[in-house]
Amino acid sequence: MSDTDVKPLRVVVLISGSGSNLQALIDGVASGDLPIEIVAVISNRPDVLGLTRAAQAGIATAVLDHKGFASREAFDHELMHIIDAYNPGLIVLAGFMRILTAEFTRHYLGRMLNIHPSLLPKFQGLHTHQRAIDAGESQHGVTVHFVTAELDGGPAILQAVVPVLANDDANLLAKRVQRQEHVIYPLAVKWFAQGKLKMVEGKTELHGELLPTCGYQIEANEP
Repeated sequence: MSDTDVKPLRVVVLISGSGSNLQALIDGVASGDLPIEIVAVISNRPDVLGLTRAAQAGIATAVLDHKGFASREAFDHELMHIIDAYNPGLIVLAGFMRILTAEFTRHYLGRMLNIHPSLLPKFQGLHTHQRAIDAGESQHGVTVHFVTAELDGGPAILQAVVPVLANDDANLLAKRVQRQEHVIYPLAVKWFAQGKLKMVEGKTELHGELLPTCGYQIEANEP
């Protein structure tokens, strides 16, 4: 079977907001660079820009408002039901602002990716850019990782490293980091779709070799 005969990987993207990383994936599909089909975009918040981006690209959308559920477990259970109806090979969290239950992460273990705006394991959680500045870091960045039950603690796949400049505030640093998000997230998804990227016994394997704890790192020394 030739590469042209291989079916694109079915992907479901979960969002909570503007969907800028979703747009990077949509653009990658449109350019022919990403061998995936985004079969659905699901948001836990109604009326967000990411849903508009998906609709404009002809992608099915769904809203599952977490406010309508009595517990995190009930929400995750219904979300799994919706996702599994699309039979995806990969779930991509693109600004999905929910802490996921252990049951949910186990269900998709090894086939769910997240992107986090820090050089993990540094600065797990929120407000990463300000925390990096406050800590006097000379470098900051973004990490794509497999999702496990530990918040922002799954094995790293790929990191982009950016400098922290003397005049940076959290907003300036966030913009520099976000530009790299749109580079490395599609790349990691591409590796997975091509079968080059796997999670093996809690570690990241790329091209058949285990990666270091920080994953594969690229330097993005832009102004």
